[in-house]
Amino acid sequence: MFSRDKWNEILESLTSNVFRTLLTAFGVFWGIFILVILLAAGNGLENGVKQGFSGIATNSMFMWTMPTTKPYDGLPKGRRYNFKIGDVEALKNNVEGLQYVSPRNQLGGFGGANNVTRGLKSGAYNVYGDYPEIIKQEPMNIIKGRFINQNDIEQKRKVAVIGTGVQKGLYDVGEEVLGSYIKVQGVNFMVIGMYEKTSSSRGDLEEAQKQIFVPFSAYSQAFNMGNVVGWMAITAKNGYSITNLKSEVFEVIKKRHRINPEDDNAVGNFDLYEQYKKISGLFLALDAVAYLVGILVLFSGVIGISNIMLIVVKERTKEIGVRRALGATPWQIRGQILFESVFLTIIAGMAGIIFATLVIFILNQFLGASASPETMFINPSVDYITVLVALGILIFAGLLAGFIPAQNAIRIKPVEALRTE
Repeated sequence: MFSRDKWNEILESLTSNVFRTLLTAFGVFWGIFILVILLAAGNGLENGVKQGFSGIATNSMFMWTMPTTKPYDGLPKGRRYNFKIGDVEALKNNVEGLQYVSPRNQLGGFGGANNVTRGLKSGAYNVYGDYPEIIKQEPMNIIKGRFINQNDIEQKRKVAVIGTGVQKGLYDVGEEVLGSYIKVQGVNFMVIGMYEKTSSSRGDLEEAQKQIFVPFSAYSQAFNMGNVVGWMAITAKNGYSITNLKSEVFEVIKKRHRINPEDDNAVGNFDLYEQYKKISGLFLALDAVAYLVGILVLFSGVIGISNIMLIVVKERTKEIGVRRALGATPWQIRGQILFESVFLTIIAGMAGIIFATLVIFILNQFLGASASPETMFINPSVDYITVLVALGILIFAGLLAGFIPAQNAIRIKPVEALRTE
């Protein structure tokens, strides 16, 4: 490897026909360029999608009631029922592995009638009756004041935390929010905090800013809900999967509300963790496709290098015969051909990696200038491990490209080679 004569031979061989060498190297250059760009694009899409889940407790599910579809214990099918506040403690006590069980009530929303007013301004907003832990399941940045706490729950305080979208709809520019009052269906609530979200489990970030959170107890009292719970947000502890715990959760609910154990449609649910795993699996598949396409394009270039090395071997038949006559071993001849093939492959491949890196850098500069919380394509990049894998693929490709020409070279008999004109 450190022989000056060997390097001189390699450079002389590759520069004897520069145009042919460049055309041959371009196949490898283009293959590795495509591989790196595809992997970077997959990572950019993955980063954008995962930003939508940033801060959200992905190991969660949302659960609501549905009409029963099977009769049970003397009760007819089609029966409607409601969750009760006692279901929360029952789930915490009977299902191991649950971290948060948050009962929720909700009214109003986008597209409905105006349900919140302040002075002469009004709007249609989602109003949630919640417990304090909901902020750990669906994180939000409190930019003014505070979020609801346990004292608010116990004392049934009529307080509210509003989103920036609510502020824009009900307040004038520069008007103080904290300490002001809003009316939710005619009931006064004092604003104690304002939040801003950078992600939403339901996708629509703009609508996620137009929500109002009030204490669950005050909501129940103000709107005559009693101990009824509209739906629940349930999060599993680290080390547990909410997907695996669902059956136990449903079993507890069915037993408490006299529902047929085989009635799988009586409890509606949305498993966020299951959807998150599907998305993660999709990105693994995209990486696999990127590797497959990139390697196939790369090996089309390798075939070109192999063909050129065959031509080089034929052109150097007499030289190989002389070296064999002077005592060169088959391994020395084979090693020279393989080394030339690997060298050409690595040079072309590294040029492809450098060019791909430059393209990714320019793309990141452009995306950085136009980034927003709703961007679905963020920081396309590849890590050092990917570069090392690409380098390994290049070395293997170079060896593969030079194997057949090298075998042809050592089959040349010295006497026949010396007679070649």
